[in-house]
Amino acid sequence: MSSLVDKARRYASKAHASIDQRRKYTNDPYIVHPQAVADIVSSVPHSEEMLAAAWLHDTVEDTSTTLDDISNHFGPQVAELVGMLTNVSVNCAGNRIEKKNLDRYHSAKASADAKTIKLADLIDNLRSLVTHDPDFAKTYLIEKRLLLAVLKEGDPTLWRQAEHIINDSLQRLHQPPHNVPSSWFQGTEQAYLAAK
Repeated sequence: MSSLVDKARRYASKAHASIDQRRKYTNDPYIVHPQAVADIVSSVPHSEEMLAAAWLHDTVEDTSTTLDDISNHFGPQVAELVGMLTNVSVNCAGNRIEKKNLDRYHSAKASADAKTIKLADLIDNLRSLVTHDPDFAKTYLIEKRLLLAVLKEGDPTLWRQAEHIINDSLQRLHQPPHNVPSSWFQGTEQAYLAAK
């Protein structure tokens, strides 16, 4: 692990631990998520800056860290990536659909490197959602399928993996015990598309 990446790992670990942030469903220390994202990014072509940003991708969104802090500690390239990965809707008014549309538009303008990290983030977040929270998964999977459409410049291997997980999860939700009517998905997706 390079000194930049190790520094990012230590910084992210401290930032998330300082607020005792935990993973939803498992209650694991939150840092297991940035670690998983960095591991996924490391499995495809990447740079040290991408790995550092993978470790740091939620620090500005979830902790007291600012983009200036990231730039001062890790340089403008890492800060730019983290900025592209930070949801812009956090402090915005509006309902969930409006906020997700804002965030998706922000992701659509991101660089290919940032989109690769975003795909890794999406993959890790999707891994066990259907098992842990099938009710929320119904909404989340539709949101992520729409997000996937703007991430095509990211790594193609990760894009296909994310697409497979989303499609497989949607299929599982049609099976018992979830059996969600297909009309629900159509209506939800149409609502999202209409709000674009």
